[in-house]
Amino acid sequence: QVQLVESGGGLVQAGGSLTLSCAASGRNLNSGAMGWFRQAPGKEREFVARITWSGDLTYSRHYGDSVKGRFTASRDNAKKTVYLQMNSLKPEDTGVYYCAVDLSIVRVRVIPGEYEYWGQGTQVTISS
Repeated sequence: QVQLVESGGGLVQAGGSLTLSCAASGRNLNSGAMGWFRQAPGKEREFVARITWSGDLTYSRHYGDSVKGRFTASRDNAKKTVYLQMNSLKPEDTGVYYCAVDLSIVRVRVIPGEYEYWGQGTQVTISS
């Protein structure tokens, strides 16, 4: 089992920045991938970013088209924490942000159902 706890959400003006954190506990994840998804009211959960690692090596990052160039995923292996740095925020970035673990690193997965463990989500609201 893996437990995930997101934090860092809040209310920010358009153009501002936020950094979300996702702390993992439980099962030791020597390799895997952490995905970030978001869900706006009335919309489906959307892929935002994915970071993949094996041991201490972070070897790939992928981003949704709507956030490329503005969001950056990173990880602190010692803290078992993954971060999502969000810059140049827009009102359309508003939603509940979730982190999720994919135990497979064979290919890039962007569908929520392919992730095994989920956090509870953190609200991000961007005002115009």
